[in-house]
Amino acid sequence: MFPGIHSAVTPDKAAVIVASTGAEITYAELEVRSARFARWMFDAGLRRGDHIAVLTDNDPTIFELYWGALRSGLYITVVNHHGTVDDLAYVITDSGARVLVASAALAGLAEDLAGRVPPTCRRLAFGGPVAGYELYEDTMSGVSSQPLAEQPRGSDMAYSSGTTGRPKGIKSPLPDRQIHEAPADALAVLVEAQFGFGPDTVYLSPAPIYHAAPLRYSAATQALGGTVVLMDRFEAEKALATIDRYAVTHSQWVPTHFIRMLKLPEQTRERYDLSSLHVALHAAAPCPIEVKQAMLDWWGDVLYEYYSCSENNGSTLINSEEWRRKPGSVGRDGLQGIAHICGDDGRELGPHEVGLIYFQRDDWYFEYHGDPEKTADARHPDHPTWTTVGDVGYLDEDRYLYLTDRATFMIISGGVNIYPQQVENCLSMHPAILDVAVIGVPDPEMGQAVRAVVQLMPGMSPSDDLAHNIIDFARDRLAHYTCPRSVQFVDNLPRTETGKLAKHRL
Repeated sequence: MFPGIHSAVTPDKAAVIVASTGAEITYAELEVRSARFARWMFDAGLRRGDHIAVLTDNDPTIFELYWGALRSGLYITVVNHHGTVDDLAYVITDSGARVLVASAALAGLAEDLAGRVPPTCRRLAFGGPVAGYELYEDTMSGVSSQPLAEQPRGSDMAYSSGTTGRPKGIKSPLPDRQIHEAPADALAVLVEAQFGFGPDTVYLSPAPIYHAAPLRYSAATQALGGTVVLMDRFEAEKALATIDRYAVTHSQWVPTHFIRMLKLPEQTRERYDLSSLHVALHAAAPCPIEVKQAMLDWWGDVLYEYYSCSENNGSTLINSEEWRRKPGSVGRDGLQGIAHICGDDGRELGPHEVGLIYFQRDDWYFEYHGDPEKTADARHPDHPTWTTVGDVGYLDEDRYLYLTDRATFMIISGGVNIYPQQVENCLSMHPAILDVAVIGVPDPEMGQAVRAVVQLMPGMSPSDDLAHNIIDFARDRLAHYTCPRSVQFVDNLPRTETGKLAKHRL
């Protein structure tokens, strides 16, 4: 399963459509362009195991760069263009990238980076001139598009989102096979079997393509011969209009997307035909029960929730029918890896006991690039095939997993552990709240006190009365010791575009 195979059978079929303009890249075009880029990199001296980096917005050119790297045995990192110049320069340098390809749409950021990356890193810019970069289109114009004789399969190398500190590269061994050889990419096999991805799939990607899930699921769609519909950025009504316009069959979301769409006026939501939608995946952050129920009432039983991470050390899955029986769960283990819940001492805990989530996966290995200490910390002290990314939760008696929070976000107030996610889920349904984070602040008596940091809906104004109303809203629904004792109003919260709160910034 590789787009080049589909170019021979359905050359004029769209591999990707730009949602805002309708512009297309066909499978024939994707094959020629990715093969040309692969040959250019080979001629430039890059070989299996080398690394390239890409700085881009949601531009469809990413797919020729991605497949060019993957058919060359290279690692590719798509950097988060919302990061600081320091962060981006760190990632590009840390990865050892020998080529940086940047979009002219991000010219200012690209120019700032030009002097910050190693001189051995060759710089190309597509879509227009950028100072300090070769023009990608001119550089490729004289290069042959004949595929290389050897096309070892490469891999993406995602960097952690950095919600708790500086991002780290997540590196897995390269597959020992050619791009077109079996077995196919594991994610393509999984989405074909679990969600019916295939040649008839029209997959909507509304999230930033630099994140692991949007990039990997879009690539899996193309590996199976479907069509990716790429939004420039998420906007609630435009997302619904895009489903209607392109008869989208599969899509992927985060809870923040759901909340924004649910807060559209009812007449706006009813304006669009969503009947083509067969599968709506969601992940990245726990979905509040009230939000999930409202989405099921609106879209029907097309919702599938999974829990995974960029490290890909394990995953769970739950469909709509299961979730109605197990509200709040992110699914059963066994999809990829076996879940274990462990205490601080490493001891495995029983059903409904909250602890650190480990996955046992004997067929998968990852390391944090250049950080053996963090790699070691991710492994269980007694079971080296059990790994964790720091999330906290519990299994019920049927092995359904429930998330509570990340260990680093836990609040300890009066000696009691409080997991902010539960409070955030509750407050997200307050009619005046657009976004909310719950954190611990120093308290001379309790050690820490719970504070809600709130971004209000447009047209709402902060006030003491509203703060008291928000606290009462939580107290009517949650155990009182978990509820905020104070509310702070802010203009915006530091949230990544996959919906994760960057709480270290708060």
